Amino acid sequence: MKKQLRAGAHEQIINPKTSQFLFGYPNVERWSTGVHDDLYTAALYLGDGSVKMMFITNDLIYVPKEQSQEVRNRISEETGIDFQNIMVTATHTHSGPHMKTYASNQGDPVVGDPDPEYVRFAVEKIIETGLQAFRNAEPAVLGASAADSTGIGTNRRDPEGPADHEVPVLTVMDAQKSRYIAVMAVVSMHPTVLHEDSTLISADFLGPVRCFLKKHAAGPSVPILLHTGPSGNQSPRHAVNANTFSEAERIGEILGASAADAVKRTLFSSRIPLSCGYTHINDLPRKKFPPLETAEQALAEALKLMEEKKKQDRPRTEIRTLECDIFGLEEQVTLARLYREGKLDAYWDDCLPVEIQVFAVGPWMFASWPGEVFIEYSLQVKQAVPGLFVITLANGELQGYIATPEAAEEGGYEAMNALFEASSGQIIVEETRKLAETTAGG
Repeated sequence: MKKQLRAGAHEQIINPKTSQFLFGYPNVERWSTGVHDDLYTAALYLGDGSVKMMFITNDLIYVPKEQSQEVRNRISEETGIDFQNIMVTATHTHSGPHMKTYASNQGDPVVGDPDPEYVRFAVEKIIETGLQAFRNAEPAVLGASAADSTGIGTNRRDPEGPADHEVPVLTVMDAQKSRYIAVMAVVSMHPTVLHEDSTLISADFLGPVRCFLKKHAAGPSVPILLHTGPSGNQSPRHAVNANTFSEAERIGEILGASAADAVKRTLFSSRIPLSCGYTHINDLPRKKFPPLETAEQALAEALKLMEEKKKQDRPRTEIRTLECDIFGLEEQVTLARLYREGKLDAYWDDCLPVEIQVFAVGPWMFASWPGEVFIEYSLQVKQAVPGLFVITLANGELQGYIATPEAAEEGGYEAMNALFEASSGQIIVEETRKLAETTAGG
């Protein structure tokens, strides 16, 4: 017999109190000069008396593995929720504080280390939010519906390439359906409307999505959880007219309107089956980098090509794609040097093991993957396991992307600065498929 659902949610603002280095764009000394829109940590607890789970999402570029483990341990100790049933994710805004030292940035003259005081502040706020969500638990009803993200972005290398515009929306209300408890959605799109010229703290287009849902659907005080789905090769690049806050608002309101409509269409039940599954992968195939001289030559050729394209006045999107490839080639030079010097092992080891969770909530399942993953991999999982959605940047990161073999062959930005081989994606897919089958069975 299905058990009575209990749910609780909470959110807090996690804006830094001092100027922070804004991480996400290489070679730019980009320190915050103010706040455009608030960064949030938001948590949703679900339980039925036997199964307990918690989602926590954060408007940060990453929540590193070490910090996510601390969050999960502390919440588990104080609530009894199993460590493996707590998912900590990042929206991946590129207009928020630096959170993690990356190997690929060791050659960048302007990127230093994260501010330990802000990292400590963020961790404590995340823990407080999760604990308060648990304390707020009450009898509840929940429903699932889908929104459409068409219009907010595309595959960033090929606008006609693989994408996934299905946005799962979970809506939770109190048992009497008199007020909303939380709304949660998963969006497979890089939050990179804003570029390196912006120095204001922002959640990017996800900020307007949250505001729209609060204003037009859930209510001003209702926690909104926004997760980033697989978007390693998904970007607003081909959907925006400029890299401005007005464009971020326009893009955000497209998705906000669709998500608000999904909330209003939701059918609710108090008898929602819950189950959780967990596995981990001890290692993934580690990438072999080219000789340093080869990497340096490739960078020189790309810089020469950029000069030619600028003289030809090529389209903005074409120039931006090549700019990103140059970023990747610069980072590949750094990684090739570290690889030759035997200094990459510590970075690889820091990412491992790779954790995978599957949380089944009613008709849907949510799988967690760390890192920035190409959309092709989640499309494979969705085809194999209907009703499953992948949440990325979960419980840590992978020092870069999990690209496809095709992207690795092409040699674009994402594949060049990855630490793990493209074959890693298929391993993650297969382990997730097996875990989803056993979780559904449970």
